[in-house]
Amino acid sequence: MKRISVIGLCLIFLMPAGCARPQTQRYQAEFLSLFDTVTTIVGYSDSEEHFKALAEEIRAELEAYHQLYDIYHAYPGLNNIKTINDNAGIKPVVVDGRIIDMLEFAKEACGRSGGAFNVALGPVLRLWHDYREAGLDDPENAQLPPAELLQEAALHTDINDVIIDREASTVYLRDAGMRLDVGAIAKGYAIEQVARDAESRGVASLLISVGGNVRAIGKKLDADSSGDRRWAIGIQNPDKSSPRDELMLVQINGLSVVSSGIYERYYTVDGRQYHHIIDPGTLMPAGRYAQVSIICRDSGLADALSTAVFCMPLDKGKAFIEQTAGVEAAWVLENGGIEYSSGFESYIKAD
Repeated sequence: MKRISVIGLCLIFLMPAGCARPQTQRYQAEFLSLFDTVTTIVGYSDSEEHFKALAEEIRAELEAYHQLYDIYHAYPGLNNIKTINDNAGIKPVVVDGRIIDMLEFAKEACGRSGGAFNVALGPVLRLWHDYREAGLDDPENAQLPPAELLQEAALHTDINDVIIDREASTVYLRDAGMRLDVGAIAKGYAIEQVARDAESRGVASLLISVGGNVRAIGKKLDADSSGDRRWAIGIQNPDKSSPRDELMLVQINGLSVVSSGIYERYYTVDGRQYHHIIDPGTLMPAGRYAQVSIICRDSGLADALSTAVFCMPLDKGKAFIEQTAGVEAAWVLENGGIEYSSGFESYIKAD
């Protein structure tokens, strides 16, 4: 395998088992820093230079979304989510249309999920973030956020206080105590927009993965040993004690796969682990599952739903998924059992 460094990318040349087009070869690019995770792009080209150019275009687009949706950092000459948060209760902020599009999508998802997904939960999530970071830095003195602080923070999480004026291109947080946190949708939404842009430019076969949020464009051009040209996507095993890194492989074309799990970010207090997926109803880490995986066309929707369903009881979550067209889900229970929506198993690759 040949590795070539280019513009911050790790470009890998992969010889396909059977190339679908003469002189068309498979490449893979990997790079860091966007959305605080690893981004991987897999695609096909008749030349290394063409793939480098495509990978760089996608990287640049993702970087733009990363900066727009950043809640922690400011960028010269750019109003982003942090700018909106910094002006809560003060004034509307003129923003790029890509922020308005995402927030309108997020508000719709909040309504559809009955509030199980809510980008306005920022004050509560910030408390958990701060206590988690302190606990990781000093494990012996790790603590949970006090209930009274969580309840006070929850008073500032009404999604209706996010005022969007599309004509003026502004966003205003009417509640001075509110803070947006778009971590449960930013990656998926950005990937979806970048994938749609690539499709509009004629890209017919590509795989984009940002921290495990996966979006496939079309089919693979090289088939596997059985002649299958679907992309095989590994779903991570949430059980870290298991020798199997992957729980299962799912096969997709033109779809997204997104998982949320308790293994991503957590800390330990008095011998018990507390993960980062917070249930808006209890203000505590959701305690029903080890992982939820979503398969659907839209990566932004998959991202939002993986969080929303994680916070729902199993019967409610199953009913919600079955009522949502084109969406399938798998729930890994805390005891290791797996529950599926009616069509999920059709995507699982046979052993």
